[in-house]
This record gives sequence, structure tokens and C-alpha cells, in this order.
Amino acid sequence: MVHVLGSRILLTPTDPERSRAFYGETLGLAVYREFGTGPERGTVYFLGGGFLEVSGRADEPPAPGTRLWLQVADVAAAYEELRDRGAEVLRAPLREPWGLIEMWIADPDGVHIAVVEVPADHPLRSRP
Repeated sequence: MVHVLGSRILLTPTDPERSRAFYGETLGLAVYREFGTGPERGTVYFLGGGFLEVSGRADEPPAPGTRLWLQVADVAAAYEELRDRGAEVLRAPLREPWGLIEMWIADPDGVHIAVVEVPADHPLRSRP
């Protein structure tokens, strides 16, 4: 078994400044660390129990299947805040058949991001 000590999601955007503005200002993620210099420098954001690193520059957007899942305490409040900050909302909050309340937004390269609330009555919140 591999003993994993830490992990992070790596994104290589087509426009690093635009993506840093989105993740740092629009989403409001806190910075864990920054490295390098210039427009393609790296920024690592706190992402709940993990990290999101935005670094380098890509010629093409990330693969279409690349998605992020972010759990928040109040998805309705997140919806209002993100919409007011100019985030591209793909779908407003909706309670899914599996019980989670989800909304979907996109980053500047079209990466889909699920913003999810786990309601108090959801099985994920119950203990056997």
C-alpha cells in the first residue's frame, strides 16, 4: 500500500492570471503558498481538506472530464456570493435525487466545479 502523506489537485490554465483571479478573488480561496516568479508562477490554495495548485501555462484547456467538488455549509449563500462576484453559474442550486444540494459553476478554462451542501438530514451526516 502506498502511504500518502498529502495531496493536491494540479491545474495548468491557459491564462494563469485570469485563473488566479478566479480562484483567489471570485471563489475567495485562501492562499497556502506561492512559488516562482512572473505570470506563470504557482499559487497553491487551501481547498478544505486538500489543496488546489494553479501553475504554469497550457496551450489547451484541461481535459473536458476535469471537475472539482467543493463542499460548503450554505450553497444558497455561496450561489448569491459567487453570482455577485461574476462567476459563470452553469446551474443554480438544486436538491439532487441523491439528497445533496448542488450548484455548478465554471472556471475561466471551462473546468466544471460542483459547489455542494450536505443537508442535515442526509445519510452522509448520520452515524450508524
